[in-house]
Amino acid sequence: MDKERMCIACRQMKTKKELLRIVKSKDGEIAVDTTGKKNGRGAYICKDLNCLSKLKKQKLLNKAFKCNIEDEVYKTVEDCIIESRQD
Repeated sequence: MDKERMCIACRQMKTKKELLRIVKSKDGEIAVDTTGKKNGRGAYICKDLNCLSKLKKQKLLNKAFKCNIEDEVYKTVEDCIIESRQD
């Protein structure tokens, strides 16, 4: 059975395959982790437009990683979610 993680937007538990992982490395770099294996602190979000909207509106990555997150990171997350929904 695949381990479940919680979406930081809707707070629902889902399998890792259903979620998109954003990771903060030890040097403070924030990136989308498509492999799910990068080292660092991870935060997960559903591949859902409602969760994306909440993520951006409430700046949830800022809260999850306890630092200021650039708008470009939110845009990258948005692009990845939209791309994954087209598959």
